[in-house]
Amino acid sequence: MSSARVSSFTQALLLASLLLFMTAMSCEAHLTPKYYAKSCPQALSTIRAAVRRAVERERRMAASLIRLHFHDCFVQGCDASLLLKDAEGIVSEQNAPQNFRSARGFEVIDSIKWAVEKVCPGVVSCADILAVAARDSSEYVGGPTWKVKLGRRDSTTAANKDLVQRDLPVAFDNLDELISSFARQGLSIKDMVALSGSHTIGQAQCATFRNRIYNEPNIDHGFAALRRRRCPSSQVLGNSTLAPLDLVTPNSFDNNYYKNLLQKKGLLHSDQVLLSHGPTGDMVKYYSKNQAAFFADFAAAMVKMGDIAPLTGSAGEVRRTCSAIN
Repeated sequence: MSSARVSSFTQALLLASLLLFMTAMSCEAHLTPKYYAKSCPQALSTIRAAVRRAVERERRMAASLIRLHFHDCFVQGCDASLLLKDAEGIVSEQNAPQNFRSARGFEVIDSIKWAVEKVCPGVVSCADILAVAARDSSEYVGGPTWKVKLGRRDSTTAANKDLVQRDLPVAFDNLDELISSFARQGLSIKDMVALSGSHTIGQAQCATFRNRIYNEPNIDHGFAALRRRRCPSSQVLGNSTLAPLDLVTPNSFDNNYYKNLLQKKGLLHSDQVLLSHGPTGDMVKYYSKNQAAFFADFAAAMVKMGDIAPLTGSAGEVRRTCSAIN
């Protein structure tokens, strides 16, 4: 895809998403890092302690909690709709292809909510817990930290599956599809490349990278051979077998993700494709050499993502249990 085509495509998408972005920005004014300073001063320390316990038990959980916040915000805004389970009148977002048997950490969010409810019943929303847990997870595994804006409320509905499938990026997306997904949320190409860096931690299932390691030419041959050992070419075998997204430091938040891409060792098609376009490729090269810049841009992008269409004021509710409406 030419640079001119990508630029034109992106401009059109940004114009199309302007109304959504302006709506989100109007709500943003109600969010503040000090939202619970008086109503629940123990909230942040309680969340932090629970996240630390969860990540100490399983290092991979840090990636899972960051991903939960991402998957929640990209569909219907940062409203904890992802946490709702199937119930009368509710078809859970967890059953959509991008989430089914893939999104995880729900039990950790439930345990955090239980701990917060003990100290401040009915005060702290599940949407805010997701946002804070993502920040604390990043920090705990050596990544950046940031001030989380608070004051979101929880939705009383889940998004329909069609919306989930439209708005959540997938591992097979090409660059124009990725740009489209992020632009719909008011996020820039720079935000997209920075947020993609969260793949410096965590793991992916064989089904999400099988085609890449068997059929794509822009992959290091040794890396592909290594991944084929536990991911057979059969479409019915090993689909859930896991591999680290970053072969070098899979449990530490750093900039090795970008270094891997330069060596053609991106595990997912949607990762390696960032090098297919000049501007995104230049950002990959820059972040591979400057971890501090990556950390700063990732933190800024996470704050921006947390501002996507939050429910505030009298909208929504503060759920007593994150998996069900009150």
